[in-house]
Amino acid sequence: MTTYIRHALTLLSAALLAAAAAGCSAGRDSAPARLGNSRSPSPSTGSGPHSAQAGAAKGFTLVATGDVLPHDSVIKRAAADAEGDGHDFRPMFSLVKPVVSAADLAICHMETVYGEDDGPFTGYPAFQSPPEVADGLKDAGYDGCSTASNHTLDAGADGIGRTLGRFDKAGLKHAGSARTAAEAATATLYTAGSAKVAHLAYTYDTNGYPMPEGQPWAVNLMEKDKIIADARAARKAGADVVLVSLHWGTEWQTDPDEKQLSLGKELTASQTGGRPDIDMILGTHAHIPQAYEKVNGTWIIYGMGDQVAGEMFNYSGARDMRGNYGSIGRFTFAPPATTGGRWQVTRAEFVPQMMDLSAGKVVNLPAALAEDPGNDEYERARDAVSEAVLGRGAAKDGLTMAR
Repeated sequence: MTTYIRHALTLLSAALLAAAAAGCSAGRDSAPARLGNSRSPSPSTGSGPHSAQAGAAKGFTLVATGDVLPHDSVIKRAAADAEGDGHDFRPMFSLVKPVVSAADLAICHMETVYGEDDGPFTGYPAFQSPPEVADGLKDAGYDGCSTASNHTLDAGADGIGRTLGRFDKAGLKHAGSARTAAEAATATLYTAGSAKVAHLAYTYDTNGYPMPEGQPWAVNLMEKDKIIADARAARKAGADVVLVSLHWGTEWQTDPDEKQLSLGKELTASQTGGRPDIDMILGTHAHIPQAYEKVNGTWIIYGMGDQVAGEMFNYSGARDMRGNYGSIGRFTFAPPATTGGRWQVTRAEFVPQMMDLSAGKVVNLPAALAEDPGNDEYERARDAVSEAVLGRGAAKDGLTMAR
């Protein structure tokens, strides 16, 4: 363990325990009301600052996670877990389910598209995943996912249709790809606490695949002016908080690249009437954990790393364990002091995670190490994730490790 990480973990240990307690107590309502594209929890009965009061605004917690990338080995594992009856991805997410399901709003990133119900299913390089992935995500507690990636057009328009259709069936929302022009033009909206939350998603490229004929709106491409225009439109439509998922960055590079840094600065600097147009950026694609950073007063996660993936090999052809490391971002939002003001992040946390291929599960590393403190593999993974996440000084802005 490096001296830096040892020091950081010592400083954060107290915050870790407090955050764990807070996360476990932030239970999700069992029967949320739904209206259109919204998810609306019932009022809290607690005694904290967001306790239910007549007409009182209520804050919320957001959880966001990285790339779900089912390689052939992952597909085989889900088939084994289903014991001959299709594919079961629920066990794969079972160890992070407590964190995900406790949030008021949980967002994942579905990097691949789905095949037909009976297959065939394929991994790299052109993915077609079992549709049961969506059922596993829903069971874990996710409310929706970004679906714009460089693999979104691996199976053309049919792949998009199958994926979003299965999301609809599972009760998951989606942002970043669309089946119709009207769907593409409509922001995905949730209700969390008393906030209306918009989720927008974009990708840097589609691996050279052209847009389906007559469907230039099928996948959102990462263009600054479009992102800002969409964010402003979502705000005008009533969004209190605007989240932007970006599939960007340089694969296998821990440091954010120049495009990430420059676009991040431009997007977080964009304002309307003195209020930021974008409230948070959630990054994916690099396969490895990247830093969190507060830029222009707005949190950016440059890259959360892979959440689900098989064995990963970097550009040198070497097996690279970082491809199975990731972070969970967890943020607590509080209502503004005045009507029309910005919802503020009052707590910023990350949870190191790892896809343990031998166990076939995504592991919450701090929780696992609390039970098995002598696990060297998990310690190395936790330290590597922490070093990447804190690499641009996010601790000074209050980011702490949690479980």
